[in-house]
Parts: sequence; structure tokens; C-alpha cells
Amino acid sequence: MKLDIPLDIPVNAHVYCHDELCGRLTRVILNPVSKRVTHIVVQDQVIPHIEYLVPMDLVVETTPERLYLRCDQAELARQEPFVDVEFVEPEAGELAEEYALPGEHDVRLWPYVLAQDTIPIEHERIPPGELAVRRGATVQATDGRVGRVDEFLIDPASEHVTHLVLRQGHLWGDRDVTIPVSDIDRVEADEVTLKLSKHQVAALKAVPVHRHWH
Repeated sequence: MKLDIPLDIPVNAHVYCHDELCGRLTRVILNPVSKRVTHIVVQDQVIPHIEYLVPMDLVVETTPERLYLRCDQAELARQEPFVDVEFVEPEAGELAEEYALPGEHDVRLWPYVLAQDTIPIEHERIPPGELAVRRGATVQATDGRVGRVDEFLIDPASEHVTHLVLRQGHLWGDRDVTIPVSDIDRVEADEVTLKLSKHQVAALKAVPVHRHWH
């Protein structure tokens, strides 16, 4: 079932499975060409805090501070993990010191118990041709940095981004500015580039900052 109201996707918001807190939204997965959001990444609140790749079809409702899923905690745990861990044997003498515990015969890294002389390598399961955009990614105007990604506004019918909500920094004080997707030049994992100058961004309508998460 498609929603008929705009979706506010607040990256880093609390995620609820029905009415029960079940995790935190860490990334938005989108196609950089079509700017269509296909998945969100939800980090389970239960240790070891596994991140899951959750399709947009499971999103029921959002607010500026919360996102609700049409599944329970058990169903969330059955979603595809966002990170794959591969254990590899390093070259002789190349075992990273941070993995070794002095005086122990094996190597351990929570939540994994490693065989001696192996290193865990993490691979993010990002669908081919898509990007994982996190909160805080840099936003660049045509003449320099203007702020960071705070959230996305999504058309629920098409699941395309309609606006980027930009958190501006010290140049204008701490405020949010809504930028139409037509003013976005390109999107990368750690950076969004605008077609606007700093002056044009400063002239856009601002909305008060009222976020409560950390």
C-alpha cells in the first residue's frame, strides 16, 4: 500500500516496529541518477547492533523524529544484513595491532570471535548502481561548503526524493533549509553537490531546528 502523504526521512531518527522502539535509521539508499530511494538502513538497538537493509515498502509512517515500519522486531531481524563480514588471513607480520589482545592465544573483536591471525573485513551490501547516504554528509554549493545532510523528503507514490533538508552551519546560524531536488547537481555517498551558490542557498526558506536525537 502506498502512502498519500509526503515522507520525511530523518536520517538518524528512532525506528519503531509497530509501536515498539526497535532501532535507528543510519543511512538512506538511493539511486544517484533517478534520486529514487529504494531502501533504508536500520541499526538494531539490541547488541551487537546489526544493521539491516530494509525496503521502502516496509515504511508505514514518518515524522521529523521517528520512522515506523510495518513489521515487528523478529521480522526486522530477518531482513538482509547491510554489512557482510569476511575473515581473511593477512600477510606475515601484517596483523593489525588493534585486533590483538596481549597475553591471549586468539584474537577477538566484539561481536566476532576470530581465529588466530585473521582480520575481519566489512563489506556494505549496497545494491549495484546505488549509494548509501548518511546524515552529516557534506553539502557543497557551486562556491564551497554550505552545510550537511539532515534528512530527505520523499514522494510516497514514486519513492523519489523531492527535497533535501540541509542543516546549515555557522555562516547563517544553526537552521534547516529545504532544497528542491531540481537544485541538486549530483549525489555521492559522502557529498551532495548543488547547482546553487552560497548566496542562493542563503536566500532559501529556512525552518526551525527541532531535532532531539544525538
